[in-house]
Amino acid sequence: MDSKESTENNTNNENNTENVTWKDLGLVDILCKTCLDLKWKDPTKIQREAIPLTLQGKDVIGLAETGSGKTAAFALPILQALLENPRRYFALILTPTRELAFQISEQFDALGSSIGVKCAVIVGGMDMHAQGLTLEKKPHIIIATPGRLVDHLEKTKGFNLRQLQFLVMDEADRILNMDFEVEVDKILRVIPRERRTLLFSATMTKKVQKLQRASLRNPVRVEVSTKYQTVEKLLQYYVFVAAKEKDVYLVHILNELAGNSCMVFCGTCNNTTRTTLLLRNLGFTAVPLHGQMTQNKRIAALTKFKAKNRSILISTDVASRGLDIPHVDIVINFDIPTHSKDYIHRVGRTARAGRSGRSITFVTQYDVELYQRIEELISKKLPLYPTEKDEVKILQERVSEAQRTARMEMKTIEESKKKSGKRKHGAGDDDDDDDTEQSMGVRRRLKTKNKRKRH
Repeated sequence: MDSKESTENNTNNENNTENVTWKDLGLVDILCKTCLDLKWKDPTKIQREAIPLTLQGKDVIGLAETGSGKTAAFALPILQALLENPRRYFALILTPTRELAFQISEQFDALGSSIGVKCAVIVGGMDMHAQGLTLEKKPHIIIATPGRLVDHLEKTKGFNLRQLQFLVMDEADRILNMDFEVEVDKILRVIPRERRTLLFSATMTKKVQKLQRASLRNPVRVEVSTKYQTVEKLLQYYVFVAAKEKDVYLVHILNELAGNSCMVFCGTCNNTTRTTLLLRNLGFTAVPLHGQMTQNKRIAALTKFKAKNRSILISTDVASRGLDIPHVDIVINFDIPTHSKDYIHRVGRTARAGRSGRSITFVTQYDVELYQRIEELISKKLPLYPTEKDEVKILQERVSEAQRTARMEMKTIEESKKKSGKRKHGAGDDDDDDDTEQSMGVRRRLKTKNKRKRH
């Protein structure tokens, strides 16, 4: 069956697959039970289409919107094949980001808990020697970012993937956009040609098509979303605000939405740190996530947000794709994304797996063209998020004071970095992800100064 025929069949059968069970897909009883134990009542569209084809031994290209359940669509068939033919270094999952690698590992652990599956996460920012020891134990599943995997293939004695049965490239478009093409080519040269390959991507770019031709054999294409779109249960808004008033409007909206779990997206690592410090100065439980933080701090930040110990995650686009945090109620685009497609990935962090959610995009006088591109991409005119200007103005003095404190904290952190000569990363670089020692010192001095003024 070629890809065109497959796509047509998928479309024709769409209406007949609403009541399909896990068992109907061809999964063995133990995996069906695991899915139900995880409260996954019914397979999603991509799972209904991709799992049977993979179980039949076909290479698959899966195109699906974010939050569609792609991980289980490749994890379940791999685990079933592993049950039938147990061996080490059985499957390799390539992924663009460290956070996504750890999340995929968690899902494999959950789905494979009853069959004793062993996974290894091989990503940058972690100790190479410790990872080498993990690989020596010959795990069944390796989840890796391309660069670090190549490091191990070239430097770790005795490690190879000559027995590999499955290769999965998840978020393939992003892997290639992040310039991992050289690393992917190196990996393809050292793994067996006789293998099964699954390629999942949100978009079919020219680079992905080239990769498909190079690495897949007679693939079946499964496409459950033919255009860029956001899920139906997502309520999307914009707020038009002067650039200098963004902070006070953010604080106003977060006050209004108190009790909800929020992700706030910023355009740079620096603004992520600054915004986190600003919000902490005003009493919000905010935690940062960006690419300049150490890997352990990034994991800690995500863990605290997932555990609801922090209600606000301030992040760059490092968290915009793939991450599944079930309880995100609101996504705020504090800085509008430069690339329109990133908007879809950002707002896809909420309204996942049938749940509802809201997104609010800040549009300043400098962002109008970028915003119009987003509306054109999603073929939708967004409503204005209602705000009361008088209520916003009331907050201005408190926010201005918090801005001054945040600026001083940022300056102190920068000076500390220069003095120590070490890489430290502001609000995300202390042990418990609360205020840095320097920030607390600045805050104490400001409080003392303000008391003196009052007396």
